[in-house]
Amino acid sequence: MQIAAIVSRSKAPPLNAAASLLAKHLFSSQSLHNVKPPILFSPSPPQPTISSTFPRILDGSRAYHDGRPRGSLWRGKKLIGKEALFVILGLKRFKDDNERLDKFIKTHVIRLLKLDMVAVLNELERQEEVSLAVKMFRVIQKQDWYTPDVYLYKDLIVALTRRKKMDDAMGLWEDMRKEDLFPDSQTYTEVIRGFLQYGSPADAMNIYEDMKKSPDPPEQLPFRILLKGLLPHPLLRNRVKQDFEEIFPDQHVYDPPEEIFGLR
Repeated sequence: MQIAAIVSRSKAPPLNAAASLLAKHLFSSQSLHNVKPPILFSPSPPQPTISSTFPRILDGSRAYHDGRPRGSLWRGKKLIGKEALFVILGLKRFKDDNERLDKFIKTHVIRLLKLDMVAVLNELERQEEVSLAVKMFRVIQKQDWYTPDVYLYKDLIVALTRRKKMDDAMGLWEDMRKEDLFPDSQTYTEVIRGFLQYGSPADAMNIYEDMKKSPDPPEQLPFRILLKGLLPHPLLRNRVKQDFEEIFPDQHVYDPPEEIFGLR
């Protein structure tokens, strides 16, 4: 009995040898199937997930993964429909041909919905196509749904003023006042600045007199723009300065030396 037991134990391979043979067999079979060896360490704890609707912060910068391009042009276009984009391209294409432009307006522009018309107007203003923007605004005025809106006037007047198209700006200004609309302080400031740069202080004073009739409380900025622009015109400047000191008694007005302008 002892001899049989000894023989049986001698035939069984030792534990360490069996483990090594098993590992060799596993690695050899995995190499044939291009399988990575088993992980011999415990995996790291799962990381908290971040919703894909929010940007992730990587190395101090925001990373977006929705696949859309980023930039001012895309932000301006992504809210505009295909028909509105088609109209914008058509208007720009025919802007130097009045006959074809009028035909395009009659066949395509007037078919747009209200929101698309306003979107076309805003995009033309953004692209500084102010002449086309004025035509688009005239189309909007003829629609049944149109109601006087000071903000439509404001954006277009400011765009015209910055392009130094003061005659067109004043035409819209007169239409706005006929509809009993008053612009805000920014519009007064831009138009006054435009006339001063245009070399027409008398027109700037006309806008100033209109500003004094506004029901909204006055702000300092248009006064200061006018006071600075009227330095070569002391009589007009003194009128504005007197009004400024009455409305804003705690504010100071800088008066340069008179000899700078040859007044002595």
